[in-house]
Amino acid sequence: MHRELHHFLARLIGVIAFTLIPVVLTAFVALPMSLGRHPGEPAATTPIVMPRHMT
Repeated sequence: MHRELHHFLARLIGVIAFTLIPVVLTAFVALPMSLGRHPGEPAATTPIVMPRHMT
């Protein structure tokens, strides 16, 4: 493989990895928070009652 092509592909893969890492970490943190549970856990049988606002 040509040296310049190797350098270009290494930088491209690095940029893609550094772009995807925050997206993947955000998804793994945000999904359980929005679902109220982890995706692999069974859903709760009783509905979750949200606190009422004092308005």
